[in-house]
Amino acid sequence: MEEEAFAQATSTLRLSHTETHDATHYPLSLMVMPGSELHLRLDYRPDTFTSTAVQDLAERLIRILESFVADTGRPVREIDVLGEDERQRILRGWNSTAHEVRETTLPELFEEQVARTPEGVAVVSGGAELSYAELNARVNSLARYLVSRGAGPERSVAVAMPRSLDLVVGLLAVVKTGAAYVPVDPEYPSDRVAYMLQDADPVLIITNTDTAQSLPAESSTGASRVVLDEGIVQARLRDQGTTNPADDELLGSLLPQHPAYVIYTSGSTGRPKGVAVPHSAIVNRLLWMQSVYSLKTTDRVLQKTSMAFDVSVWEFFWPLIVGAGMVVASAGEHKDPAALAELIRREKVTTAHFVPSMLNAFLQDPLAVPCEPLERVICSGEALSTDLKNRALSTLGASVHNLYGPTEAAVDVTFWECGADEETVPIGRPVWNTRVYVLDAGLSPVAVGVAGELYVAGAQLARGYVGRAGLTGERFVADPFGPVGSRMYRTGDLVKWAAGGVLEFVGRADAQVKVRGFRIEPGEVEAALVGHQEVAQAAVVVREDEPGEKRLVAYVVLVESSTLDGSDLRGL
Repeated sequence: MEEEAFAQATSTLRLSHTETHDATHYPLSLMVMPGSELHLRLDYRPDTFTSTAVQDLAERLIRILESFVADTGRPVREIDVLGEDERQRILRGWNSTAHEVRETTLPELFEEQVARTPEGVAVVSGGAELSYAELNARVNSLARYLVSRGAGPERSVAVAMPRSLDLVVGLLAVVKTGAAYVPVDPEYPSDRVAYMLQDADPVLIITNTDTAQSLPAESSTGASRVVLDEGIVQARLRDQGTTNPADDELLGSLLPQHPAYVIYTSGSTGRPKGVAVPHSAIVNRLLWMQSVYSLKTTDRVLQKTSMAFDVSVWEFFWPLIVGAGMVVASAGEHKDPAALAELIRREKVTTAHFVPSMLNAFLQDPLAVPCEPLERVICSGEALSTDLKNRALSTLGASVHNLYGPTEAAVDVTFWECGADEETVPIGRPVWNTRVYVLDAGLSPVAVGVAGELYVAGAQLARGYVGRAGLTGERFVADPFGPVGSRMYRTGDLVKWAAGGVLEFVGRADAQVKVRGFRIEPGEVEAALVGHQEVAQAAVVVREDEPGEKRLVAYVVLVESSTLDGSDLRGL
């Protein structure tokens, strides 16, 4: 169009109104428009954020700006981005877990169940089984003998036994004396066993002839041995009564605050640390579990976890306080997916625990498809991926539950029942009488969707680390949000709140890792390596060269003229 003609055609046109429509390509974008007043505009993708979530973000931003104006000298770290309603919801509403639990102990709960179902099958192992009455009689004989040898409240007894009926008898007998049991896995390296026995300072060690040969000499531990298959011990056991020991027959009354067990976890300085958990904590955990999963007397629970791992505590005690049966997988069988699948079918196991890495291996075995007797699978110890969760649900025909918790808080403190249509696998909500806080470095609660460190408070906290007052004070700190004098445990795990008060796992705040459910401090392994006279430096990492297959890999720098190879160090 010619310029003159264009000017004539547009001379009567007027711009009366403008309106723009924009769409962001980012999940969230903030536009700041200066002027006589500051204008802010938040744009978001509705497939990523809800309108409520964006409104919350806008309110927090306004709150921050208002704080700047009110006090220009205030440090940023001291600004609370949470409104009072949101703060109360996070700290109080989502931690509304109060539930009345009577004061009792593991032996009392077990004895009550024996009275209810004396003829019911309590334990199955290696083709043999014991009724509740038979199990209790054997437990009472051993408990009375242990008392005569010095076992009692505020003392500990180590248990170093292979997977068997005698292992179950030994654990129950120890808690009946009032002492705490210290599980010593016979498969542990000898140096670790020696350290644990020296550190825990047990009054006795329960073992058998074969296992005793791999234990440190009695003179180095200071603890006498009770070798269950020795003729003299068996004779002494036959002389003991089989009735429940009364309080006046013990060295002291057993109270809920007394330790029930001491389990050793990895230590960053190279020294494992013993976690002492009282009866009140584990009783809360077990009674909560029964309220949620409702075991019946016809149910059978698979006991396959090493007794040195805290999941074993509920495998041993949960079925025996509600009248269900426990099926103990034999040595080797507990690590073999095909053997486990056969055992589950043969013994009609309805409840089993798997760390995700073992669950992945189990699902790859043809015998696991489907595993008909199995009604519920409980996962913990590692992060459960969405893919693995979906494969378990479609393959096993059982419900899948994801639980989370540190050894320092009676096994598990949060729970979640998995659904097939969920895109993530949360660690869930807190159990009875438990509070969970997601805090920043200044111990202030963070907003929904923001990662922070998880702190746990409430009924399930451990007493602390045996003989490690300094470390206990460092990890078990005052709870600023709970009752006066209450404590909270710093887990070192990073989590975030999702909408509705559900926790999602993010990662670790330190170097700790988990391999097949076991907490491992790389520093402990590195300390063992550099303790060798020919190793100058060491670094340990976790590698996952194949999905779901984690392994520890150590890199070492040898001293000059060293001739060591990898095989020389693997046995350390």
